[in-house]
Amino acid sequence: MKVVVLNPREEIFAGEAKSVFLPGDMSEFEILDHHAPIISLLKGGNIVIDWERKIPITRGIVKFDRDECMILLEE
Repeated sequence: MKVVVLNPREEIFAGEAKSVFLPGDMSEFEILDHHAPIISLLKGGNIVIDWERKIPITRGIVKFDRDECMILLEE
């Protein structure tokens, strides 16, 4: 799937991934290839891409649809 992580100033990550682990506002969850469409708020924690790359966040939002994961973060 295509993954893009942005904050107001820069593109933090853009590329292909097999897994994205996210700190959802209600609970943590993982998005894999061909996941059902979802929009969720994110709370403080770490985004983990492909079980390796960690991106610390404070808050944000994720939208996943048609194998494209767009994550928008606060600074």
